[in-house]
This record gives sequence, C-alpha cells and structure tokens, in this order.
Amino acid sequence: MAQDEKNIKALITLLDDEDRMIFDHVRSTLIELGIEVVPQLEAAWEESFNPLLQQRIEEIVNQIQFKKICSDLENWVNSGAEKLIDGWMILTKYQYPDVDEQKLLRQIELIRKDIWIELNDERTAMETVKVLNHILFNTHGFSGNTTNYHAPGNNFLNTLLESKKGNAVSLSALYITICQILGVTVYGVNLPEHFILAYKEESPTALLFKPFNENPVLFYMNPLNRGTIFGRQEIDVFLKRLNLKPEKSYFEPCGNTEVVSVLIQNLIKAYREDRRKEKTAELEYLLKILNQTNRF
Repeated sequence: MAQDEKNIKALITLLDDEDRMIFDHVRSTLIELGIEVVPQLEAAWEESFNPLLQQRIEEIVNQIQFKKICSDLENWVNSGAEKLIDGWMILTKYQYPDVDEQKLLRQIELIRKDIWIELNDERTAMETVKVLNHILFNTHGFSGNTTNYHAPGNNFLNTLLESKKGNAVSLSALYITICQILGVTVYGVNLPEHFILAYKEESPTALLFKPFNENPVLFYMNPLNRGTIFGRQEIDVFLKRLNLKPEKSYFEPCGNTEVVSVLIQNLIKAYREDRRKEKTAELEYLLKILNQTNRF
C-alpha cells in the first residue's frame, strides 16, 4: 500500500473519535483531499459495523461530491459553457454521482446518428425540424411525463434517457443537445410556466451569451406536443391567458446556462414541496453559482 493510502486509511480510523476537535480536523483534511479519497471512504463504510462511523463517512462523501459539483459547474460557466450536455451532466452527477457518463453519451450518439442519416444540406429549416421531431418523438418515443410531471427525476439526463419521459425543460434540453452536435440552430426559450424551442437562421457557433437580436426567430416548437411548430402569435395568446405583458425574453432564445438554471429551479420547487431542506439549500447554492459566474 502506498504511503498516501496508508495516511488516508489512518485518518479514516479516526472518524469515530469522541474528541470533536480531532474529528473536525480529520473531516476537513479528507474534504480538502477531494474526490480521490471517496473510494477508500466507501470501502471503509462497507467494512464497518459502527453506525457513527458510517454516518460520518456518508456526510463527508456527500460534502466532497458536492464540492466537486460546485467546482465543475463554475468551471463550465467560466470556460464559456459551450455545450449544454456538459452542464446538464454536472447537474445529473449531483444526484447520481456514479452515473456512467460514457453510457449516456453513447445513447445520445445513437439518437444523433438516426437523425443525421435523414438530414441533408438541401432540407429547409422546417423539414429539418420535422426529421428531428419524427426521430425523437416517434422512433425513440420521448414524451412528456403527464402522470408525474413535477417529479425531480424528470430533470436529470439519465432518467430521461431511461424512461423516455420528461418535462418541457428536459425534453428541450435533449433536443438542444442533439442540435448542438448536428450544428442545427435550435435554442431554448424560457416562457413563464413553460419552456419551448426556437429555430434561428444563424451560425451554430453563435451560442449562449452572445446577443440574439441579429437574426429573427423563424418559428417555435413545443416539446410537450411532439415538437409542434408554431409562430409568435401563439406566444402572445399564451401570455394573455396568464395576464402577462409581452417581454423580449419571452420571445428570444436563451443560453445554455439559463437552461440548466431552469432545470435547477424545477428541482428546487420539487424538493421544497417534499420539505427536503438540505437538497433545496444545495440546489439554491448551485443556482447562485450560475448567477454569480454568468457575467456575459
């Protein structure tokens, strides 16, 4: 056993020490060492029959993993947040730290390939979207989770790919993710109490934090209705029903960070209703990271 592993093992044996100062020091040291010590902590948990030690290990592992999520999320935004899939994967790992990332990427690649086979440069924007809609909603069977729409699981990538059911934001996020890989200029639009998609004629590199007012939206799509295409007038009618005045943000595409932000807001609402205070606090902190680091 390497010296570092011996030192870590020695620290772990002190986690059930009755002296609070010793425990606090050991906990801080392990958290500072980071994600690399998690396998040893998990192994120690499995080998132990001490409830106090197991509880303390669980708390430390959770803190280490959450610290990693915060760091990854901040780095994603500060590096430009160019790919929605990267931010979405970070959020998914918040709930499922051991998720098989490569497996999820392979599943997405299969969907992309099915769509790519049907596309060509001569197709119009509307024809391209019809192909996307057919492959996603007919061939692969994605749809809205009408029986449990507000369930937290609807917001995570792995549960969406497994169940083929999600909410408006997660279905949009999958749609956008596929389009980013294909170079199709589809973006999210954050409507009050809804989330839709917009198709714009512009370079696929003009993503995220850049101004969206250079080119008009050609049309919109409703992910909860199998990608049905509609125009600005339908949004006007929707806003009138909600007694809301039209605002620019209700018609213009949003960036990748806002898509992840809405997914997090959905989770906060769900966990708040379940009175999961710890989860709610953690997600509010992730939302704060997005708001503070988004300076574009």
